[in-house]
Amino acid sequence: MGKTSTKGIWKVISASSMGTMIEWYDFYIFGSLAVVISTKFFPGDNPTAAFLSTLATFAAGFVVRPFGALFFGRLGDIIGRKYTFMATLLLMGGSTFLIGCIPSYETIGFLAPLLVLILRLLQGLALGGEYGGAATYVAEHAPAGQKGYWTSWIQTTATVGLFISLMVILATKNVLSAEDFDSWGWRVPFWVSIVMVGVSYLIRKNMDESPVFAKAKKEGTTSTNPLKESFGNRYNLKFVLLALFGATMGQGVVWYTGQFYAMSFMKTVMNVDSSQVDELLGIALLLGTPFFIVFGWLSDKIGRKYIMMGGMLLAILLYRPIYKTMYETTDLKNKTEIVQETKKVVETSKINDSIVTTQKKYTDGTTLTEKKTYTKNKKEAQVNTSISINTNDEWTLIFLIFVQVIFVTMVYGPIAAFLVEMFPTKIRYTSMSLPYHVGNGIFGGLLPAISTYFVTHSKEAGKPEFYLDGLWYPIIIASICFVIGMVYIDNKNKTNHL
Repeated sequence: MGKTSTKGIWKVISASSMGTMIEWYDFYIFGSLAVVISTKFFPGDNPTAAFLSTLATFAAGFVVRPFGALFFGRLGDIIGRKYTFMATLLLMGGSTFLIGCIPSYETIGFLAPLLVLILRLLQGLALGGEYGGAATYVAEHAPAGQKGYWTSWIQTTATVGLFISLMVILATKNVLSAEDFDSWGWRVPFWVSIVMVGVSYLIRKNMDESPVFAKAKKEGTTSTNPLKESFGNRYNLKFVLLALFGATMGQGVVWYTGQFYAMSFMKTVMNVDSSQVDELLGIALLLGTPFFIVFGWLSDKIGRKYIMMGGMLLAILLYRPIYKTMYETTDLKNKTEIVQETKKVVETSKINDSIVTTQKKYTDGTTLTEKKTYTKNKKEAQVNTSISINTNDEWTLIFLIFVQVIFVTMVYGPIAAFLVEMFPTKIRYTSMSLPYHVGNGIFGGLLPAISTYFVTHSKEAGKPEFYLDGLWYPIIIASICFVIGMVYIDNKNKTNHL
């Protein structure tokens, strides 16, 4: 395409972005509702184990993403970009809808978590084929010298998908009572996805094939064995490994720390009210999302390398101070309780159960609600704690999450163009998809479960700053990636493949 031609590019961006955004929405609904899902599809006698099992099931969807990248990447390099990521859209949408239909653990027993796991694996396979197709499709339509800017629009879709998932959950909670949402309303966000998928399918159906791929297919230069040419060729394999260990591995952990771990940390470690966390994260994401475009555009001007490496370095240096400040912002030890306003209510929920609800107020406007459920057959009570924070603390947390989102936009904004430019047209879909999804799916996707385990283990061991131990995983992975990237990645944008 010409250097300044942008004819039809917005149609391409819209169709690709909408479909990718919906797939991310589908994927993140599960993570956003992890706390609720842990009580529905897993045994309820050990809440911590149930939550960790939910995170492990969530992570399973990430682990299979590389297999989806190989399967759908191969199809995309043989039959075309368009048809491949239409198939991934339908697979993702159908799996998400069905998760919302699965009966609870109380109804069908261990069949419930098994079915959820199977559908999560299908979601992961679909997402493994989606991103590479969308990024490749947009890059192959974009004018020369502007790949970073145009592909950065695709980069916003993951964050927008998370943002929309949070907003749908909040809207559902506001419409329904707390009891109805807990009983069946949590399923609504899963069901909503099927409508969005239908609309996106109709839009994508009318798209044309990528001009670069169409030209290669017409000339007979497409690959007959993309897997062998991508990973059996030592020269190309070198770039696949460099893309993984020098870029996507660190990008993956920074992405999930700044958005998903931040959300999980506030809900499960800081015990901030779930709806309040969704609102805070939503605002921070809304403020930070335009910077994907900013850094994508900037990478066209000064190169991809130093922007991505700069984001990783800032994350490595600032994560612990940021999370220490987040924790201390809502730590009740730093607040003054209004003792005379403490309320305690005792109620019987079942024949053998009683619930003691205690509400405490603090001078800065913070409130604590603690529910202890006593079961006749158990010695210890099940405790659920929820902290509602004041406006000043809200804005403090929004700012700290926003800073983390900036790190995300720095490493993620330019990376689609960086990956696309590394590989030739005939094996691009396959070659770029695998390192991207190993970096994000394996290294990034395992982060919530691994970090939550570290925090839980440190808390049980009595460490005073137990809440910071979960950060060692992203810091170490990002540090390794930073060193490799700084040494081996060239800062010059490659245009010979496009």
